[in-house]
Amino acid sequence: MFLKSIIVSTAVLFLVSCQSISDNTIGALQEMVTGELTESSIGSGLKQALDKGVVKATQNLSNGGYSRNALYRITVPEDLQKFTSTLKKIGFRSEVQNFENKMNEAAEQAVLKATPIFLDAVSEMTLKDVNAILMGKQTAATDFFKRTTTPKLRKEYLPIVKSKMSEIGLVGEFNKMIDKYNSIPFTDKLSFSLESYITDEALKGLFDQLAEAEKDIRKNPAARTTELLKRVFAKQDK
Repeated sequence: MFLKSIIVSTAVLFLVSCQSISDNTIGALQEMVTGELTESSIGSGLKQALDKGVVKATQNLSNGGYSRNALYRITVPEDLQKFTSTLKKIGFRSEVQNFENKMNEAAEQAVLKATPIFLDAVSEMTLKDVNAILMGKQTAATDFFKRTTTPKLRKEYLPIVKSKMSEIGLVGEFNKMIDKYNSIPFTDKLSFSLESYITDEALKGLFDQLAEAEKDIRKNPAARTTELLKRVFAKQDK
């Protein structure tokens, strides 16, 4: 064993001097000597976990994850509760239900744009980011994504939400309901940014879903589906 360590150590020193050899190759040899994960392996393991969590979260939400899940379903905003309640009373219950269904359809169609934005954020992580997330609180990765991706996500979401709502007639239906409500005597007149509301609620659901995926992989060893993930998160478990 001692001889093996000497040989591998010599190989590491030789490879370090070769600029064409990758850090991952050197790191792998260092692990053979010390038995400890290198920073590059820890980074790879965490990024592997985040990639998995991102794909799972966005796929779940895009496949009926808003409309069929009470936790993430986008409902009529509080500011419009009086408005929709009045419409239901005067015979427009089905229109209100259809309005709510289509808000969720728009969110489900927009959420797929999040995947490449999140994966780019993962690829650009520094070792400082990796260590802070690995040893941080249960939602440290989700908080990182909120901080680094929200402006880009909003920029991508808003035009998609507008486009999708136009395709499915949501804007027209909403404006018709607003007009009907505003025509009722003695009611307060409404003005409301539907696109911003749907975008904000869609992003809230997305980050909530990511937080659940992150908590699962931190707490549940069965969710660590590769040997590298098991070794990396064992460091967090200590």
